[in-house]
Amino acid sequence: MNGPDRTKQLTTANLAAWEQAAPIHRRHNQAHLLEAFRTPGYSCLDQIETKQLETLGLDGKDVAQICCNNGCELLSVKNMGAGRCVGFDGSPGFVAQGRELAQASGLDVTFVCTDIYDIDEAYAFNFDLVTITIGVLSWMPDLPRFFSKVANLIKPGGALFIYEQHPILEMIKPGDAQEPIDWELSYFTKEPYVDTDGLDYYGGEKYDAKPATSFSHTMAEIIMASVNNGLAVEHFEEFPHHISNCWWNVEEAGIGLPMCYTLVLRKNV
Repeated sequence: MNGPDRTKQLTTANLAAWEQAAPIHRRHNQAHLLEAFRTPGYSCLDQIETKQLETLGLDGKDVAQICCNNGCELLSVKNMGAGRCVGFDGSPGFVAQGRELAQASGLDVTFVCTDIYDIDEAYAFNFDLVTITIGVLSWMPDLPRFFSKVANLIKPGGALFIYEQHPILEMIKPGDAQEPIDWELSYFTKEPYVDTDGLDYYGGEKYDAKPATSFSHTMAEIIMASVNNGLAVEHFEEFPHHISNCWWNVEEAGIGLPMCYTLVLRKNV
């Protein structure tokens, strides 16, 4: 099996693993977020993401987030002045958390439960800005097709904003701050990585986890998959700080690797 059928098989399995994590994440974080979003104007976004979104301009713009998790980032974007906001995620549990946060905040944000590869064509050319943040791209088995779906959402002249962990980190075994740097994979590996340790990156809770498969994509592959789908690079910057909950050892070691990046791509008019 290959092509779209294989992609569907992989994403369906990953979404089952993601849905299994939803109640665990809820226990660790939902009460805090409900309280936070009851405060008008609350944002969970860090300074890097906030600055880049302010540079792009959000006032009245229609914004979508791909793989939006519990919606806290998209709700923060709405609080920054965005217009229509739609979050897409494949887990009913996480979508329910997003809707609950939206209700608590009083913000008009829509959440859609769908496999990203199956987003309804009714959303084509709907958005001035689409956002992708930490942990999304490594779950995508077919990167060119993924960016085709994303580009299809963007209005002519609109933009895609990515704030992601740097793919070079996939070479290193993640660990706590005091653990050594263990180089375990080639930057160019194409062998999928299957994780059965679970997806609780808040509390590190162990459970009988369904397998989740991730895929290594080089920075060149990410950029060219975007460019080949009609998006032009407008901004690219790499940073040495940590935005995941995995590679504390790399940050603590201070060995000078890029750990995350921001990328803005503009759709041709």
